[in-house]
Amino acid sequence: MADGGRRSCWRLETLPNLTLMSTHGIVVAAGAGARFGAPKGSVMLAGRPLWERARDALLDGGAVSVIVVGSDGVPGGRRRRDSVAAGLDALPPEADVVLVHDAARPLATADLCRRVLERIAAGGVDGVVPAVPVRDTLKRVESDWVVETVERSPLVAVQTPQAFLVESLRAAHAVDDDDASDDAVLIERWGGSIAVIPGEEANLKITFPADLAVAEALLR
Repeated sequence: MADGGRRSCWRLETLPNLTLMSTHGIVVAAGAGARFGAPKGSVMLAGRPLWERARDALLDGGAVSVIVVGSDGVPGGRRRRDSVAAGLDALPPEADVVLVHDAARPLATADLCRRVLERIAAGGVDGVVPAVPVRDTLKRVESDWVVETVERSPLVAVQTPQAFLVESLRAAHAVDDDDASDDAVLIERWGGSIAVIPGEEANLKITFPADLAVAEALLR
């Protein structure tokens, strides 16, 4: 499995210029939105659906085309990883790199997309994720008891969009059917390599209705 990642990285090193990479995007907008109370992909933020804002960030950031997975595009699957797999199946055959982004992160900027792509174009990795430092004190609990305070200095909170070599991501999906919170987890379990770049503090995830109000305030 790790050999597949090394082959992929060598292949990308032959394409060091962003303009030479065939870069496409997948916006995951098929979730049921259980904690939000409704599917989030088509929720409106300042007059535009979340999926549209996510799609435009990818297009403005360097993607040639974007596959939207959800009610407004390609049908999604039961799990997030199933929806990403549906998006991978819909990519054009010439795709070298894919940006995978959640519709629930509508405030990600085109600059963040470009920085993720610049890092993967530098070579040596199968994927790149943006992340921000963890600010809160973290505690491990059992039932209603604190059993440990977790050292937060080596921890980060990971965001999307995430960039992957298409062949690496397809290989990781093919050998692993377990669920995953993001595609970087699949690459890690497959034996590939993931680099981290600084994320954006305003790139919040819409999980609860109150998050939508925060996003609207940030836009204003």
